[in-house]
Amino acid sequence: MMIQKMAASCRQPDQEARQNSLRRWDSIAKPLHGLGLLEDAVVKICALTGEPDCPLAPRALVVFCADNGVVAQGVTQTGQEVTAIVAGNMTRGATSVCKMAAHAGARVYPVDVGMVTQVPGLSFLCHSHGRGTGDITLGPAMTRAQAEDCIADGYNAACTLAGRLGYRLLAAGELGIGNTTTSSAVASVLLGQDPEALTGRGAGLSSQGLANKVSAIRRAIQVNRPDPADPVDVLAKVGGFDIAAMTGFYLGASSAGVPVLLDGFISVVAALCAVRIAPAAREAMIASHCSGEPGTRRVLEALGLAPVISAGLCLGEGTGAVALIPLLDMAAGGYREMSTFGEISVEEYRHFEDS
Repeated sequence: MMIQKMAASCRQPDQEARQNSLRRWDSIAKPLHGLGLLEDAVVKICALTGEPDCPLAPRALVVFCADNGVVAQGVTQTGQEVTAIVAGNMTRGATSVCKMAAHAGARVYPVDVGMVTQVPGLSFLCHSHGRGTGDITLGPAMTRAQAEDCIADGYNAACTLAGRLGYRLLAAGELGIGNTTTSSAVASVLLGQDPEALTGRGAGLSSQGLANKVSAIRRAIQVNRPDPADPVDVLAKVGGFDIAAMTGFYLGASSAGVPVLLDGFISVVAALCAVRIAPAAREAMIASHCSGEPGTRRVLEALGLAPVISAGLCLGEGTGAVALIPLLDMAAGGYREMSTFGEISVEEYRHFEDS
């Protein structure tokens, strides 16, 4: 029932606001759709918010930190201690995404939703749901109740940021050794595709390591038999605390009527879970980039979302999402401030059905 209520709260776009935004772009003195996907993003934001000026500030990134028991199967180069080390660096503003976010004018909220090691100084927005998930090759990652609680936690975090704290643009990132393995498992089940087609080297596996990773995912799916028609069941059986919390975060952003920027593979897999729960949640999502993980493009295609940036990014943490923010600022600035055809006494370009 809790999940159903969250799904029902997702907001539909304002079609009048969408049409007004499209007309505004057409009136601006430039070639039609000259800013491409950036124009589409501005239209989407105006339709979601119902506001004509494309509000983008203040903005916040939430980084969902969690550990994954499947690391015991040798699917990563490093151990779970790295999750805690990097999370600690985030509290000091020292990681890649923290530096990038500072330049993009975004505040970073690292949250512990299931790390093995507790790290002081993380955000209050979410709470831990366990000291790492179970090893999915041996049994479920978590109980269904834990998965639902994670989703609710992420949902409430988005609503708090958009409501009480007044943020107008949200972004999601993640941190957790082993989470490309769980993400590939979730994507494989939801898309009905073999793990080999969706699984990449993560932070840098050898070919033998990659083969072991694919084998672990196949075993996890065989052992747990998640129901592809039930995304919560999939998250509980082969997912992670970070993916589940991000799923809820996207639902919460949609409910609050605030646009949310997707990051890389783990982020878009969570977005797919959210859309399978509530198709309307897609209207709040903007895809920042297509990461190097092979499953990313297939998941984005399933979502029907086109990534704005093509730069070979594969860092995680939300770096791709915050990299998009300055581009959106520039696009929104042009949208608000550029001269119209009428103002420069030039006839507007026309749309043709065969163009």
